[in-house]
Amino acid sequence: SLDAAAGGRYIALTTFRKDGTPVSTPVWFVREGDALVVTTQGGSGKVKRIRANPSITVGPCDMRGRSTGPAVPARAALTDDAETARITAAVSKRYGLLGRFLTSRGKKDDRQGIRITLPDAPVG
Repeated sequence: SLDAAAGGRYIALTTFRKDGTPVSTPVWFVREGDALVVTTQGGSGKVKRIRANPSITVGPCDMRGRSTGPAVPARAALTDDAETARITAAVSKRYGLLGRFLTSRGKKDDRQGIRITLPDAPVG
């Protein structure tokens, strides 16, 4: 369930390469209703892999990415610029000073928002 996946301060966002190899990354997130939202660098590998395949898994983890609970299948959708800016602000707010520092690194227009939903959750 989304509650189990979103139980801590980090989630392991696992995307899949073209050959099916999983790539897991610990990320900060904000819960928004039936979805989780994250922000990342626009040119990151996870963004490229989501463009190719929006099927992912998410699960709770520690700051180093070590799993602290079961991962669940989910869908990732890349957001537009306005939604990305809103998500970046929400993540910055949730994670305080460190969040503001880390989400402001790099060019402002190089952020990419990702909306994560579970297959059985309503979309929209």
